[in-house]
Amino acid sequence: MTTPTSGGGGATVWVAPRAPRPSRHRRRLRDAGWWFASIGCFVALWELAWAVGWADPLLLPPPHIFLHNFADQAQYFVPTDVIGETNSATALSSLLMTVVASSLRVISGLLLGFVCSVTVGICIRYFGLFGRLTLPTITLLAPISPIAWLPVAIFLFGIGNAPAVFMVFVSLFFVMTLSTISQIDAVSRTYLNVSAIMGATRRQLFLHVVIPAILPSMFLVLRMNLFGAWMVVLVAEATGVGSGLGQIVMLARNTFNSSLSFFTMTLIGATGFLFDVALRQIQRRVLYWVPNNGMGKV
Repeated sequence: MTTPTSGGGGATVWVAPRAPRPSRHRRRLRDAGWWFASIGCFVALWELAWAVGWADPLLLPPPHIFLHNFADQAQYFVPTDVIGETNSATALSSLLMTVVASSLRVISGLLLGFVCSVTVGICIRYFGLFGRLTLPTITLLAPISPIAWLPVAIFLFGIGNAPAVFMVFVSLFFVMTLSTISQIDAVSRTYLNVSAIMGATRRQLFLHVVIPAILPSMFLVLRMNLFGAWMVVLVAEATGVGSGLGQIVMLARNTFNSSLSFFTMTLIGATGFLFDVALRQIQRRVLYWVPNNGMGKV
């Protein structure tokens, strides 16, 4: 349906009315529906491959096999010194504690890396001597894989939580420091000039122009590195911590237990997804002035 409007010279222009935007509730239901449809298609193809005999259930067990008996899988998360005393409640609590332990290592490393990298990046651009002394070294260390830092982490911190947190920190610090410098350089000169004309001090310029301008990109880099942080912490847990989801993955590999391996992978994927959702919610509240908050609906 179109509506008439008067144009120049008395002509009538027919303009189609703008379609009403769906409510927030409807948008969430629609997004959730597509999410379940995507996962459902993936699971259905996996189950079909098993049903027609393309997937060996011993090597590539479908979801209905490795998720069927939750208690049997959860028992592997119980510490070895209390395995003989396990029950369903003990197994479930041990599983939750394992997930929480890995999650806390990821959160600690990301938070520490985010704060330190943004701080160092700002100092490099605002303090010339500091930048000249540190930027070449940071650029030199940035290409080194976080996995290569594992022996260094063990030498420095021994066995425990610290090596895993350090690995997550390293996986984020160098990339985000360079990104912070790049975003500061990309701040529009118009914003800076207008602020200077209006009498803004250097502190006000930094707090009210530079920081709001670079934060959207910083959150995007943080989100992209969130997935990498989970990869890194699993390696650290498998070799330098001795506990956590990474240790369970290593146990599954050593015992050729494919069901446990896929069960743990499902836990890791679900936990990482919840982390991503939580980070987007935080971003929406922190970056309230940015339309769609720069992350879209991915």
